Amino acid sequence: MKLSLCVATYNEEKNIHLPLSSVIDLADEVVIVDGGSTDKTVEAARSYGKKVRVISTNNPSMFHKNKQKAIEQAKGEWILQLDADEKLSQGLKEEIINILKNKNEKKIRKGIVGYYIPRKNWFLNRFLTKGGAYPDYTIRFYKKGVAYFPCEDVHENVKINGSIGYLKNPILHYADPDFSRYLMRWDRYTSLEAQKLKFKLQNQKKNDFLMFFEYFFWLPAKTFFLMYFYHKGFMDGFAGFVFCLFSSIRFWVIYIKYKTK
Repeated sequence: MKLSLCVATYNEEKNIHLPLSSVIDLADEVVIVDGGSTDKTVEAARSYGKKVRVISTNNPSMFHKNKQKAIEQAKGEWILQLDADEKLSQGLKEEIINILKNKNEKKIRKGIVGYYIPRKNWFLNRFLTKGGAYPDYTIRFYKKGVAYFPCEDVHENVKINGSIGYLKNPILHYADPDFSRYLMRWDRYTSLEAQKLKFKLQNQKKNDFLMFFEYFFWLPAKTFFLMYFYHKGFMDGFAGFVFCLFSSIRFWVIYIKYKTK
């Protein structure tokens, strides 16, 4: 097998068509690790035919564990790892085809075993292009056996043993088609960050006042300034403002959850 598409899912009935429709003709197999979906995610995935292999498991709070299971089960020489709400742009698909067909000889000679891919994130009513939201490079295409998830952070990339190159065309990420979906993910991620903070500080002496000041004033103000002004988030209009604002005030929520759990 040349290419395995790996996707971890949980209740992604409405989205699973995105990665599968954009890759099914290119992949030799599709490995779905499903965390016990209660909707029709599994049925929707299996409707794409015999290439699809579904592995059922639980739904850990650190979702990267299921992504790791997927890449461990893959049999292809190359692995393309996508989230259930992502798809390939046409330009990216062509780049990957060229690599699989050994048409990119210069990069192959350099011994590149994985690739950073830019990602366009859909938020509210548009793809964000500023505010640090783009190009949002992520490692999603790599040779089998060279990558693993550390499973330490909710926003981590895989770790690669070898040289990493860059592709030009983006993954299209439809994580937040509406604000309710964004708030749901925002709540989940802030809970994980609060747990991580509690574990990090459990054996450390801390100044409660300084920590309160950092999480309620310094970090929100710094983050908003960098995203909205320095990285020109204002150029993405209202969607850009909302994205920068909620990226900033998440520190309030992380601190509150840290103190109350």
